[in-house]
Amino acid sequence: MTVTDAVTAIQMESGDMPVLATPAMLALMENAAMLAVADELPEGCTTVGGHIESSHLKPSKIGDKVSATAEVTKVDGKKIEFKVSAYSGDALLGEGTHLRFIVDRERFMSKLG
Repeated sequence: MTVTDAVTAIQMESGDMPVLATPAMLALMENAAMLAVADELPEGCTTVGGHIESSHLKPSKIGDKVSATAEVTKVDGKKIEFKVSAYSGDALLGEGTHLRFIVDRERFMSKLG
């Protein structure tokens, strides 16, 4: 993604500077994890986030290009654990772990009432 005003700490109300917001970086990491396993899931299933823990090591200014990677580290039934990282070019912005759960889409949504 490209850092825009919409994903700055100011706009996301997670800080008061015009830099990439930590919640936006975490969302990018979550998306990378979701996409990493999407093609391997049974039909009608997706994954939902259960836990994420990450550092945010360097700031990114408006206009910077940021990417994220996710690597599966463990699968235990419906639980999938990932190592996640975010980069701006070759610079590591943040890294951590993420847990996702495999769920049936319709069943999951039916629990909302």
